[in-house]
This record gives sequence, C-alpha cells and structure tokens, in this order.
Amino acid sequence: SDHMENIYGYLMKYTNLVTGWQYRFFVLNNDAGLLEYFVNEQSRHLKPRGTLQLAGAVISPSDEDSHTFTVNAASGEQYKLRATDAKERQHWVSRLQICTQHHTEAIGKNNPPLKSRSFSLASQGSGNSPGVQRRPSQNAVSFFSVGHHRLPTGKRVPILQPDHLVDVREMMSQAEGQQRDLIRSIECLPVSGHLTSLDQDLLMLKATSMATMNCLNDCFHILQLQHASQQKGSLPAGTTISWLEPKISLSNHFKNGAAQNFPAEINKPASVREEQSIAEPCQLTREPEEINPDEELEDICDVKEDDLGAVEEQRSVILHLLSQLKLGMDLTRVVLPTFILEKRSLLEMYADFMSHPDLFIAITNGTTPEERMIRFVEYYLTSFHEGRKGAIAKKPYNPIIGETFHCSWRMPKSEVATDTGSNLSAHSPSEQATPSKDLEGQTELDYYTVKFVAEQVSHHPPVSGFYAECAERKMCVNAHVWTKSKFLGMSIGVTMAGEGLLSLLEHEEEYTFSLPCAYARSILTVPWVELGGKVNINCAKTGYSASINFHTKPFYGGRLHRVTGEVKQNMTNTVVCRVQGEWNSVLEFTYSNGETKYVHLTKLSVTRKRVRPIEKQGPFESRRLWQHVTESLRDGDIDKATEHKRALEERQRNEERLRAETETPWCTKYFLKEGDGWVYHKPLWKAVSAVQTQQTDTN
Repeated sequence: SDHMENIYGYLMKYTNLVTGWQYRFFVLNNDAGLLEYFVNEQSRHLKPRGTLQLAGAVISPSDEDSHTFTVNAASGEQYKLRATDAKERQHWVSRLQICTQHHTEAIGKNNPPLKSRSFSLASQGSGNSPGVQRRPSQNAVSFFSVGHHRLPTGKRVPILQPDHLVDVREMMSQAEGQQRDLIRSIECLPVSGHLTSLDQDLLMLKATSMATMNCLNDCFHILQLQHASQQKGSLPAGTTISWLEPKISLSNHFKNGAAQNFPAEINKPASVREEQSIAEPCQLTREPEEINPDEELEDICDVKEDDLGAVEEQRSVILHLLSQLKLGMDLTRVVLPTFILEKRSLLEMYADFMSHPDLFIAITNGTTPEERMIRFVEYYLTSFHEGRKGAIAKKPYNPIIGETFHCSWRMPKSEVATDTGSNLSAHSPSEQATPSKDLEGQTELDYYTVKFVAEQVSHHPPVSGFYAECAERKMCVNAHVWTKSKFLGMSIGVTMAGEGLLSLLEHEEEYTFSLPCAYARSILTVPWVELGGKVNINCAKTGYSASINFHTKPFYGGRLHRVTGEVKQNMTNTVVCRVQGEWNSVLEFTYSNGETKYVHLTKLSVTRKRVRPIEKQGPFESRRLWQHVTESLRDGDIDKATEHKRALEERQRNEERLRAETETPWCTKYFLKEGDGWVYHKPLWKAVSAVQTQQTDTN
C-alpha cells in the first residue's frame, strides 16, 4: 500500500501502422484502478482520450528493447508503450503491476467462487469421459475441497500425491482440448456475414479462454514445484520426477529410441503420444554419434514448393494473423500457421546450401590465394539458389533445441575443377545429371566425400550450428546462425546473424564470411523470397577480401534478385574480380585480365545428398522428428499437421520450463560454445594438427 501512489508522465504510445508512435500524457489512477491517457498534460482536466481497467490486466516488458512494455487489459484491449529509458520503464511496470494485483485481488474477495462450480467440474471429469478411469477417492471434489472447507484444528494439510497430480493433468488436458475445439470452431466461421470469426465478442472469448488456460497451467506448475521440493532428497537412485506423467525410470521410459505410451493419453494418435513423451534430451545420451557414410543412401525426396495449395485457401487466416501483428514486431515467439510451412527443417535447408560439392572442393585446388578467394566467392553465390526449394516462399520448420541433421555427398574426382581453365558454365547437359547414381560400383579412391552435421544449439535465441568437411582435401567449414525475424507490413524480414569460417588446411588459410538477410515478400498474394544486405568475406593471411551486395528491388523499377560484388587485394587496394547478375539466374564474373565468365545457375549440376533412412535415425534427427508433420503436409491434412507440430512445440516448452526451474544447463551434442560462437566438437583442423604433431615427434 506504500507504493499505491498515483503517478503520471509522458510515454510514447503505438497507435497504428500509419501514425506509428506518439507522445501521450499518462495517469495511473490507483484508487479507481485505471490507466488513463491524454493528448498532453494541459488537457488533463478534459475527458481522457483512452482508459484501461487494470483489474485482471497483464503488464509485460517487451523483448524488443529495454524501453518498451505492453498493458493487456482483461477486455482484450492493449496499449503498447515506450518509456525514455530502462529505469523509467521499470518504474511504470512495477507501479502498474502493484495496482493491477491490488484491484484483481479485491474483485476476487468480493466475488468468491461458487461451490456448485466445483461439483460441476467434478462431474465432468470424474470418470464419465471416454478413456479415463478413476477410483472414487480421486475426483475433483476431494482435490479442490481443501480451499472450500475449514480444516479441523490440529489437522495438517494433506500432501499431494503423484496420482493426484496425474488426475489434475488429465482434467486439464481435457479442458485444453475443449478450448482448442472452441478456438477452431470460431476460426472456422466465415469472415463476413451475420456471425464472423472477427466478431468482437468471439475474439474476447478466444482471449479470455486462452488466458484462463494459461493461468491454470501456472497454478498446476506451482503444485508440481511444491511436490518436487517435498520429494527432494528422498527419491531412490535411478528414478526421476516426470512433470507431466507418473514417475517412471529412465531406463523404462526410453527403450531403443521409442517412448512408451501412457494410458491417460489413449485417445490421442500414437504419433502425437510419441512426440509429447520423448524424454528430456539432456537426460538421454548426449555423446556425439559417429555417422557412417556407408549407411547413408542417396536422397530420393524431391521437395519443390511451387504450389500455393493451402496458402491460397487460407487467405482469411493470413489476414486475421496480420491484423494481430504490429510493424517491427519480433516474430521469434509467434506461432505461425502450419499451412505456410515447407516440408523440411531449417537445419536441412542449411545442408541444401552445399548442393554443389564440386564447387566447394574446387576452392582448395586454386593455385594462388587470388584464385582460391575467387573460387570461394563463386561457390558462395551459387549456394543460395539450390537452398530455396521452388519459387514460392514458405517457411522451414523451426528446429527444436537438440535437433540434429546429418548427410553427406559423394563427388567423383574427375568432376572437380583442378585448374584455372575449368569453367563453371562449361558443364554439358550430359554432365548435369546427378553423378552419384553411377558411384555404387566405383572404388573409394574415385570420389571425394563431404560430410555435414547441423544442430540446434539454442532455442531463445534460436541459434543453429553447422559443420561440413572433406577430409581428403583437408578443408572444412564451421558456422553458427542466429535467425531473427520481424514483421515489416506486407513482408517478413529474417536476419541471419552469425559468422562462418572456411579452413583450407593445405594452405593454412581461413576465410570468414557472413550471410545476407532474407525477405518473404507479397505475403497476401504469391509470396516470394528476396535476399538483401551486404556481406563480407575475408582472408587475413593472404590479404584478399570480397564485398558482396544483395540488392532488394526498389519500389519503382529495378531488377529482382540483383547482386554485385568485387574481390580485391587489401594491401594494394587492387580489384581483381567483379561480379554482377542475379543470385538465382545468371552471374557474370569479370577478371582483371579482361576475361569474362558466365555462370548459369539453373544449368549447374546438383548432387543429391545422402541421408540415413528414417528408421535408422535417432529420435532428434530432423526427418524422424518431423516425419508426421511432413507426411500430413504431403497428404494435405493441415489439421493433423498442426496437431503434430503443436505436440512438438509443447514438449519443448515444458522441457525449457523444467530446466529453468531446476537450473539445469542445456547440454549440446556436437557443438561447443567458444566466445560468442559455436564450434564443432571435433573439427578437421584439430585432427590434422594432431597428426602433424605426432609426425614431428616421430622425426
């Protein structure tokens, strides 16, 4: 109560896409539980321009920056506000939270819950539901009656047993299912007519039902923590506390990579039960697995995203989603609809950047530092075209933390350029066929092997690490990418922050490089991908560098997908190569000697990657992890795909929450944190260095 004073002052308020941010004079009326604002301080004696009831509101500091916060009223109305600095934001947030708590509790005291509600809840979840069986003592009344009756003097509050928590979890699962059905029913309504999916009362019902379920989940979470603290130190060795299911031994929970199914979830599809019940990854074996390339088979999956399909049919859903977004909003935590997904994980998309292994291996065959830098630029610019699957912009799956992807390529040595006379555009049509089809009868010495591994090393922020190597040519590349997406009105921008390092160990050279930004344009019509931004490639040892500009199309005129760049020797500031063209069509390289070379990207041969069959993959490998989502999307069953996707995301959230409460750090499998980056645990440069040291000692 000491902090319940009225406060006032200027804050910036976000209005809409057109008007943007505007200064407004805000007043916190603690007595009335209101947040009011005026055009300026002089108009304070007039009627407020806007008023929010704070009882039941949620005050949330924003992740965008240290100045912004939101006030979400129980009515569904929202104020997005920005203070002048972090200190002022904290002052407003703390005072608003105190006022909100005070008035919310006052409403609760004046409106106690009715006993009949408890009995109706008990009757709905007491065992009449299909697939749910309870003993008479395990009903809702016996559980919730603690709060409705005064306990006799001297009697202790009974400790909640694990089976009580399971009963509550079952009841909440039913409520969550009913809430999802409610949301689905509302969203299936037409967007025009007497009763629409955008009806204000229905939108309010969606918001309040979701808030109610979130509140119940928070309460249940507190009960789990209480039970865990009571049981702490008293558990026998070899057992664990399962937060969402009965206690079981780890050895029983996970056997041969398959999770057991629980009777309480008997009414769910088996694939969903498997997705929800995979054990906490850090409790599994996190030892790196050596993948044998001989177990990998040439990939026969050819995913092209050239069909609008469900995107065209779900236009109203996209419109509704856009109505909820604000300009510049961070989309990292926004769950996007399933029908805009392409049928592969982001980790596999990074692997598809390596679809021209002949150009990758040819880098180290350059006879001079200048030639090697130019070859790297050629490879770099040809990688993005095959990384995109089709002309339609769809979004890859967001990898869950701990997800991995493995593959490899086999490249006949005869098809790798060895001298400056080899021309990228010189491939004849007969050479453009996938070379790996004829490899089965060749000996090991006839081809090079390029291995690839990627891992999602962090969830918030979303960071992926990937590594590729060709041991025969003593070259490898290590990179980490932090994807940050923002809503830009009629497009979505994705920043790929991070850095890559190419190591040519034969030449003792290292090349650092970055990645361009990506944009999904025209998201209301036919979405397409555009790259933009400036990237740099540098080799400190040789003094050569490259500057590449991916140009976004101007509003009027201009060409699509344009790219320009130059390679120069820094010590003499001499440009040795210039490049221009389109990153998905034709590139023109002009060298210092006046020669010109054209690279037709659509005519370049593509080497299919080799991947282990799904049945041989681990439970956290991308294709096995997302197989049910992919199959449902391929069959056109969007609802089923959404259900599988939601199960994976919910499991990830539960695991993340558990780690936060138990202060358990995440254990990566293949990548180690070094400074601000992530490095593969067994890079080729360490193995080569060890061999050289051993040879030196022998001599």
